[in-house]
Amino acid sequence: MTGSPMRWWSPWRTLWWIAALFVVGSACFALGALPVYVDRVGSQAAGVTFFVGSLFFTSAAALQALDSGPSSDRATRAAGLVQLAGTLFFNVSTFAALRQGLTAPQADRLVWTPDVWGSVAFLVASALAFADVPRPWLTWRPRDRPWTIAAANMVGSIAFGVSAVASRVVLSTDTLRDAERANLGTFVGALCFLVGGVLLLPGPHDAGDVDR
Repeated sequence: MTGSPMRWWSPWRTLWWIAALFVVGSACFALGALPVYVDRVGSQAAGVTFFVGSLFFTSAAALQALDSGPSSDRATRAAGLVQLAGTLFFNVSTFAALRQGLTAPQADRLVWTPDVWGSVAFLVASALAFADVPRPWLTWRPRDRPWTIAAANMVGSIAFGVSAVASRVVLSTDTLRDAERANLGTFVGALCFLVGGVLLLPGPHDAGDVDR
């Protein structure tokens, strides 16, 4: 996987915008999960960071779904649509988390439940995309960019799932089941999606949407 200046600045290409939006969204989620950031800006500002990141995710996923035209295979189109649904769940979850004074049942219903569905959707989308890569499961090909992107997104989705499980509010204590694991899962997942987004940036010899 060799580098090229065009991979970092190609705003005339649809793929560049998809990658750039995923990178920004991932960076927001990684930042919001850092305890030092929360301590510095406060939990409300960190919540806004998550919500803004979810909007970037949705923008990227929507553009990716729209770009999956009739020429794309069925798995690619399905993965794009499922991922878009997942980002919408994250929109709902992160927006609801901005509300002050939620009771434990309200937090579970309004924040945790859509977070779980979003994580499930991301996991399904990543599995569909990973399975669509030639010989994906039994090989280790870190120099193969499509395989590495799919693998990074799969690991990121698993980490988001771990975070979602750990984020459920325990009704008897009104606290998260495992706040440390929830933050770690979000941070690791966001870093994986960040890597996938950076690798998605188009090179000068990539086929596709040069003139879009």
